[in-house]
Amino acid sequence: MKYILVTGGVISGIGKGVIASSFGTILKNCGIQVTSIKIDPYINIDAGTFSPYEHGEVYVLDDGGEVDLDLGNYERFLDVTLHRDNNITTGKIYQYVINKERRGDYLGKTVQVVPHITDAIQEWVEKIATHPVTEDGNKPMVCVIELGGTIGDIEGMPFVEAFRQFQFRVKKENFCVAHVSLVPQPKSTGEPKTKPTQASVRELRGLGLSPDLIVCRSEQAIGPVVKEKISNFCHVAPEQVITIHDLSSIYRVPLLMESQGVIEFLNERLQLNISQIRPRNFMRKWRDLADSMDHLRKSVNISLVGKYTKLEDAYASVTKALQHASLAVGFKLKLTYIEAANLEQQTLLDHPILYHEAWQKLCKSNGVIVPGGFGKRGIEGKMEACKWCRKNNKPMLGICLGLQVAVIEFARNVLGWTNANSTEIDPTTDHPVVIDMPEHNTDQKGGTMRLGKRYTRFKPETSVIKRLYGNVDGIEERHRHRYEVNPQYVSDFEAAGLKFVGQDTSGQRMEIIELVDHNYYVATQYHPEYLSRPMKPSAPFLGLILASVGKLKSYLNRGCKLSPREQSDNDSDDDDLVNLRIASDIKEKVVIEAEEK
Repeated sequence: MKYILVTGGVISGIGKGVIASSFGTILKNCGIQVTSIKIDPYINIDAGTFSPYEHGEVYVLDDGGEVDLDLGNYERFLDVTLHRDNNITTGKIYQYVINKERRGDYLGKTVQVVPHITDAIQEWVEKIATHPVTEDGNKPMVCVIELGGTIGDIEGMPFVEAFRQFQFRVKKENFCVAHVSLVPQPKSTGEPKTKPTQASVRELRGLGLSPDLIVCRSEQAIGPVVKEKISNFCHVAPEQVITIHDLSSIYRVPLLMESQGVIEFLNERLQLNISQIRPRNFMRKWRDLADSMDHLRKSVNISLVGKYTKLEDAYASVTKALQHASLAVGFKLKLTYIEAANLEQQTLLDHPILYHEAWQKLCKSNGVIVPGGFGKRGIEGKMEACKWCRKNNKPMLGICLGLQVAVIEFARNVLGWTNANSTEIDPTTDHPVVIDMPEHNTDQKGGTMRLGKRYTRFKPETSVIKRLYGNVDGIEERHRHRYEVNPQYVSDFEAAGLKFVGQDTSGQRMEIIELVDHNYYVATQYHPEYLSRPMKPSAPFLGLILASVGKLKSYLNRGCKLSPREQSDNDSDDDDLVNLRIASDIKEKVVIEAEEK
């Protein structure tokens, strides 16, 4: 097993997750099986109890693990299925060690950070690195480990010490360190400053880890002079300094890293036995994906009506799923965030400007998405958005709480149950159309929801969402919720035109709703965004985008197949993309012929 440890310096949120994912993407394109581990130094057992404002969204895995959003990056980039133990936290490690101590496994010894905590970290990494993460069940060859936080943080010290020991445990030829650091460019001088990187590398070396690669993040491209300076002061060869400036899309990061000789370095450093000759179509899909994103001309305007819109990472997977679907249809996504509370009547009284601005944004959108959330705040605003979409035939996709508020709004304004509500919001309501699930309503909050991949069975009759999924009998999607639609009211809703087209195997839990005679009014209790991939967009999101650009009917009539024209704006755009691919082929051919000579 080969290991690549990705650390960060100077600031957090520098892009370690994308860079770690890019290492895996490059290696996977070389035919190497890759897995990933994310280490978060916080004491929480997992990310499940975090507010979205703390660390962004909570990402959910097949096995129900509530983990850091970076694992979403890994799964999307590598197209793998990770497990809850691929996310290591300080809380998990300490819980594991304390449980062993309580059982008497340490035979009366004093339990300490070194060696017991550090040993537990190393054992965990070695064990999880061998778990298969692909459908073929093959054992991974390379494990990319991202150490969260910044070098020097007190929380991360046990992990740094663990990897200092780990490099000798697994031998030098099997362990590589990539340090990601910021190279700021102050506007006052416009000159890239390398001192923060020098200090960060010096601190990392002082803790016993020497970087094999230094990945420099910057706003603008860094020239060879700066690379030479970093090389001289950080004791690495110039080819070991990789520069990543802000790019048009994250899909260009693996391409940029590959162009700077990352494969050649890793091949030699980790003895991977990768062929030096690249096939003509090497990373072709990624190159086409990046080129397509850069050359889209028409736009689709989607409004996201949410509760955590001050931090875009709170809806990271939703945003990615919308991008995947938009790209598949040939449109550039323009996503507008609308604070749900600003659509409410109370805001009109307190802050009329915010109210009118929010409604103006909503009215200009081509489609609307109402994502999940918890708590009372913004619920009425989400209902207003659902009501507006329902009455104006505007495409709408609701997710989790989005389904629940759509059901409540329908009960109030169509069925006439004016005080209908969820027991989460009003436990005394006369019409509890959304109720808590008893087995998931416990004193503990962490890990007690209905979590992970579960089966949804479609009803026999035809529905738009069923056709989008390929007319299958059922699907498996990931869940994260504690409340559900009250099955006692289902017949009333269906009689009025709101159909529950998908249910669980028992037929008691409602999974998908669809409004009859509407352009596209769909909501799911599960979270389809978690299984969306750049080249395999999620069906509900694809339906929303197609409906928003007026192409859903033609797509369904062709048997759910995109035509070449629908994947671009017009014939000239098709020609542009073809010419780009031809030029890319010619360039690759020239390079290959030169290498052969």
